[in-house]
Amino acid sequence: MKKIIYSLSTTQIIMIGFAVVILVGSLLLMLPVSSANGNSVSFVDSLFTATTSTCVTGLVTLPTVSTWSTFGHIVIICLIQVGGLGVITIMSGIMLMFHKRMGIRDRILIQDAFNLNTMSGLVRFVKKVFLGTFIIEGLGAAICMIRFVPMFGIKGVWYSIFHSISAFCNAGIDIISENSLCEYATDPLINIVTCVLIVFGGIGYIVWWDVISVIKERKKMRSLTLHSKIALVSTVIIIISGAVLFFVFEYNNPLSMGNASVGDKVQMSLFQSITTRTAGFATIPQENLTNSSSILSLILMFIGGSPVGTAGGIKTVTFVILIFASISAVKNRNEVVLFNRNIPKYAINKALSVVFMSFGIMFVSTLLLSFVTDSSVINILYETVSATATVGLTRNLTPFLNVWGKIIIIFTMFFGRVGPISLAVALNVKKENPNKIKNPVEDICVG
Repeated sequence: MKKIIYSLSTTQIIMIGFAVVILVGSLLLMLPVSSANGNSVSFVDSLFTATTSTCVTGLVTLPTVSTWSTFGHIVIICLIQVGGLGVITIMSGIMLMFHKRMGIRDRILIQDAFNLNTMSGLVRFVKKVFLGTFIIEGLGAAICMIRFVPMFGIKGVWYSIFHSISAFCNAGIDIISENSLCEYATDPLINIVTCVLIVFGGIGYIVWWDVISVIKERKKMRSLTLHSKIALVSTVIIIISGAVLFFVFEYNNPLSMGNASVGDKVQMSLFQSITTRTAGFATIPQENLTNSSSILSLILMFIGGSPVGTAGGIKTVTFVILIFASISAVKNRNEVVLFNRNIPKYAINKALSVVFMSFGIMFVSTLLLSFVTDSSVINILYETVSATATVGLTRNLTPFLNVWGKIIIIFTMFFGRVGPISLAVALNVKKENPNKIKNPVEDICVG
C-alpha cells in the first residue's frame, strides 16, 4: 500500500483524497440516522450532498434544514471543514496532533495543495492555518449567537457554529431555513458577520500572514508582497464595483429589492457582490434578478476569491494578471508590470491554463446539462458556472435536476474544486535542460 502511495503523483493524491472523503461522506449520509425522517436518502442525493459539502459549493438537491438529522448536519459540516481547509491540510494537522514527523513527501504535498513557491516553514504554515481558521470561525460563531440564541434558544448555538464554518469555508450551506438567508436580507448583524467571514476565508492565508507581519513590524502597507497587493486591491475593487452595479440594476426591481429602503438596498447589493465570490448564501432569490444582474453574477462567480484560501473560481490574482498581460500585449510590451514589479512568464502561463481549463469544464458541463435538462439557457449557465467556480448560487434549478443532471453537476463541482489545483501542481516550474535541442521558431498570425 505504501509503495502504491509513493508511486502516485501529488496531483493524484490530492484528487484521490477528495474522492475518498466524498465517498465516505456519501455512505454516512445514506445511513437512516442521517435522515430527519429515519429513511435512507438515495445514493445520488447523498453523493450530491457530500460532493457539494466537500467541494464547498453549496448547491443542494434536497433542503438541508429539513432533510437531514442532527447527525447528518454534523457529517455535512465536517465535510465542509475538510473541504475548506483541504484534505492534505487535515491529514497534516492530524500528523502534527500525534507528534508525527513530516517527511519530504508530506511537505511536497502541502506545498502543492496550497500552490506555494517554497517548502520553507511549511509546518509552521499549517499550524497557523489551523489556528487562524478556528479563531475566526469561533469569533464568527460567537457574534452569530447574539442573533440566533434569542431566536432559537439553545439550538442557536449550533446554528451559529454551523453558519460560521459554512461562511468562512465559502460553502453557503445553512440549516436555518430553506430559502438561505432571504429572511435576514435586512439584518445588519447577520449580513456583516457573514460578509466578513466570506471575505476572510476567500482572501487567502498568505495575505493574512503578510498583513499581520507588516502590522507587527510597523511597516507601511507598500511593504506587502506583490501577491497580497494584487489580492487585496482587486478584492476591494471587485466587491465595490459589483455592489454599485447590483444597486443600479436592481434598484427598481420589485422582485428583488425595489421596495426596500435605500439603506437596505445598499446592504443587499453589497451582500450579493460578496456572496457571488463563491460563498453561495443568498438574501435575494437569484431567479428574481434582472438579466443584467444575472450576467454580472456569472462574471463575479467565474472570477471567485483569492488563491490559497477557501474560495473557488479562477481567482482574483489570475484575473488581474491576464488583464495586465492583455494590456501589455496591446501596447506591444515585452513585460507585464504590476506595482512596479515584473510578472514572471510562468505565472502568466499558469493563469492562462487555469482560465482555459475552468472555461472548458464550464462549457462541457453547460453543453451536457442543456442536453438532459429542459430549462432556459440563463438558468443552466448559472448552474454550471456556480458548480465550476464552487459558488452554490442557483436560479432554483438544482432541486429539479434529474438523475443525469445531478451526475453532471457532481462531476462539475468535483473538477471545479480539484481541477485548477491539479493543473497548478502539474504546471510547477522545472528548470530546463540547457543542452536540450529546441525546435525552430516560426511566426503565426494571432487575433
